Amino acid sequence: MRVLHHMEDGRLDPIIARFDTVEFVCVPRQGDIPDDASGDVLLTIPRGYPNLAELLDRGVEWVHVTSTGIDGFPLELLGDRVMTCSRGASAIGISEWCLAMMLTFEKDLPNVWLKSPPERWFTADLGALYGKTLGLIGLGGIGTAVARRALAFDMTVLALRRTAAPSPLVGVQIVTSLDELLERSDHIVVAAPATAATHHLLDADTLAKAKPGAHIINIARGDLIDQDALRAALDRGHIARASLDTVEPEPLPEGHWLYDHPQVRLSAHVSWCMPESWDFLMAPFADNLQRRLDGQTLEGIVNPNEEY
Repeated sequence: MRVLHHMEDGRLDPIIARFDTVEFVCVPRQGDIPDDASGDVLLTIPRGYPNLAELLDRGVEWVHVTSTGIDGFPLELLGDRVMTCSRGASAIGISEWCLAMMLTFEKDLPNVWLKSPPERWFTADLGALYGKTLGLIGLGGIGTAVARRALAFDMTVLALRRTAAPSPLVGVQIVTSLDELLERSDHIVVAAPATAATHHLLDADTLAKAKPGAHIINIARGDLIDQDALRAALDRGHIARASLDTVEPEPLPEGHWLYDHPQVRLSAHVSWCMPESWDFLMAPFADNLQRRLDGQTLEGIVNPNEEY
């Protein structure tokens, strides 16, 4: 078996050592592809490389993207090939980031830190996660990981999901409408895939239905939120804060209003980062590679019609 890949030097060394009967061939992300570059598998990240169509025609039957979201991959090129992704592989890092953002909001960090003597000691106007309600838009691997940690803080956890499947966690309440989730939630985590159906899911109409003073956290994709509508909701105080790890576009250009808005906490799509993050991202591919060698069904298969 031959695996074509777009990974940087050294990134695949542990997997190459594990699969000594598999040939791994690094191919350019753009420009000419060597004439002898062909393979059964393409390992890539979900970015529309200019030479992707030609590369897929080099014998590729299975494509694996090293992320949960596949919205950057031109699905019209997939044809009848199988695609898998590293669904939920970043759940630990992202869920910890979400809890950090919620605690930062409730505990007024970093404003509570002292640089000079305060007017008074022993008291502050701080909130708590205890007794608050978390609304999860999406209950896949990431949403479930956030829910597990929120339940440990004695939060009420609501979740809206695409299917009627029950919650994988005891204590999570499944709601059937976005309106209900927004009306009841103090903290709202956007953890749904980016598809045509979820584009600007949070727009002026839906944001108006959110609980006054709500805190929105987006770790999914920037285009799930209408950023103009979000700005208006922040300016009038209806939304108290937006903690955004994903925005539209990425990278965000210099001078964009999101950099300077006092009620926005912005990070550069880094919530997934942690010491073992790359190992977690590659583990689903390695497991599936073993399944393919063993003639077993692959896991984490993407449904192109649902774009997820």
